[in-house]
Amino acid sequence: MSGLIPYLLFPGNAAEALEHYRSVFGGDLQLLDYAHAGRHDGPGDAIAHGQLSGPVELAGADAGADDDAVQMNGMFLSLLGTADASTLTSWFDRLAVQGRVIDALQKRPWGDYDGTLVDRYGIRWLIGFHDED
Repeated sequence: MSGLIPYLLFPGNAAEALEHYRSVFGGDLQLLDYAHAGRHDGPGDAIAHGQLSGPVELAGADAGADDDAVQMNGMFLSLLGTADASTLTSWFDRLAVQGRVIDALQKRPWGDYDGTLVDRYGIRWLIGFHDED
């Protein structure tokens, strides 16, 4: 068993969002729509389950009729030290496209680098790394 895997419910754009995360992080993406999952609580072409496996693992789906779509308040998905500095910097930059940088990725007084952003899907990220010098 791996560690914690966030499971995000999207407001009808799960396929687009999960494909975006695959383009940012790499890895393998599997999508299963409602029709193939035998679900009838949403449109047949809606995503019933999606799983991104790779350097960053995420799961998600289109929110069902009785589900709320994800809203990120008071938390971030943290990628502190999960890859080398250039990879984490690239992920930060790519997640920021059409999103909003809250605090730029920068060196902090204690010597580490970190920054925060909200991506185009409203997901909040904290990304950082130790100084490699």
